Amino acid sequence: MYRKHTKIVATVGPASNHDQIVKQLIKKGVNVFRLNFSHGDYRQHEESIDRIRRISRQLKLPVAILQDLGGPKIRIGDFADKEINLLAGRTFILTTRQVVGRQDIVSLNYKKLPQEVKAGDILFLDDGKKKLKVEAIKNKTDIICRVLVGGRIKSRRGLNAPDPLLSIRSLTPKDRRDVLFGLKHGVDFIAMSFVRSRSDIESLRRLVDSQKGRAKIIAKIETKEAIEDLDNIIAAADGVMVARGDLAIEIPAEDVPVVQKDIIAKCNQTGRPVITATQMLGSMALQPFPTRAEVNDVANAIFDGTDAVMLSEETATGLYPILAVELMQRIACRIEQTTFHEDRLSREHLSFKSVVDAFSYAAINMTHEINGRAIVALSRSGYTARMVARYRPSVPLLVLTPEEITYRQLALTYACYPVLVPPFNTTKKAVAIAKKTLLKKGLVAKGDQVIIIAGIPFNVSGSINLLLAEKI
Repeated sequence: MYRKHTKIVATVGPASNHDQIVKQLIKKGVNVFRLNFSHGDYRQHEESIDRIRRISRQLKLPVAILQDLGGPKIRIGDFADKEINLLAGRTFILTTRQVVGRQDIVSLNYKKLPQEVKAGDILFLDDGKKKLKVEAIKNKTDIICRVLVGGRIKSRRGLNAPDPLLSIRSLTPKDRRDVLFGLKHGVDFIAMSFVRSRSDIESLRRLVDSQKGRAKIIAKIETKEAIEDLDNIIAAADGVMVARGDLAIEIPAEDVPVVQKDIIAKCNQTGRPVITATQMLGSMALQPFPTRAEVNDVANAIFDGTDAVMLSEETATGLYPILAVELMQRIACRIEQTTFHEDRLSREHLSFKSVVDAFSYAAINMTHEINGRAIVALSRSGYTARMVARYRPSVPLLVLTPEEITYRQLALTYACYPVLVPPFNTTKKAVAIAKKTLLKKGLVAKGDQVIIIAGIPFNVSGSINLLLAEKI
């Protein structure tokens, strides 16, 4: 039976935060669960973490937890009636004063915004669905706007200001408290929202290191500034998320597909796992089938070389979380087995720059030459596995590791199937463990050829210098 290589990230929410649903989601193909810290409290998040860990142990499958920080999201306050109808052409005031929202005014949670926008700037509300034009600033507290695109809007919707450069920090005081909570409860990844530069990632890294944390940092690319500093951000982060929701407000919508392809390509080249996110199967939040455009969207992200595709409201609040995951799994399996997909990816990364590049690509090439059934990476940190995964192997990349956090974190990387094994210190012992484990788990059969790749000594990360062809 074919095993999908593209990983699935599913957001936890009211629709999925139950034992039976979580168990089914994992069985249907979820590899990573996302906890959205823009919503919920610590008690709810702790219950989710405990549930995911318990069920993944029961199923004996590696499942990672991604903590998604809220970041400096600017939001409007509450309306008296919870919802109003913004009318095009009317005046609408955004104020830092504490007011009860009504038809012509609502409060803001970002006190500096009146000082950082000017007449003529365009502001967006409700994920870009509503459009306002700034006409004037009054009393340093009120932003007088004209409604360009209106419609029904609820309380506490987000606001985007793509034109001005805002001074708001990417890592907020709440984020810092959330990070400490996440590290205490052993999250595997921390996604940083509204990253603008490399320094934002470095700031989060210092916080994680100060707690001796081992969580990997995922940079969410959703601002114009992040695109301008993309190479440095990718170099500083452990992975990237193409967060297309806010990104499509910050830049023209027609630019998003181009930026997506660029981000994925650069992450593939450097061995950083990359997640493509937002509205991938959005219509399945309300109906049991997707649009044709959504199926193509998921497929094209996989063609581009994404490590993972993400579901947000589809599994958090949607009516059909299991069906959404099932469909995403079917799309991934179908696309990965096409000749077009294999041919395009096999032509990538052929200009070697280091021994690591040469060894990791040689593992792919040798597998094809001897009709190998699998590539086996021996890896404590996951580095060897990620370097091989860059070249998008068509066979499973089985990763034998004695480190439990590596076992979980590799659940996000394309084609990786982590297996937890006893520690190994010599090549002979490592190969023996590899053969025994593969047979025991039914991952290969006697007589199969496999390629084994590793860096020696095993307790040192950052090198690859061993490549073996072994017969089971």
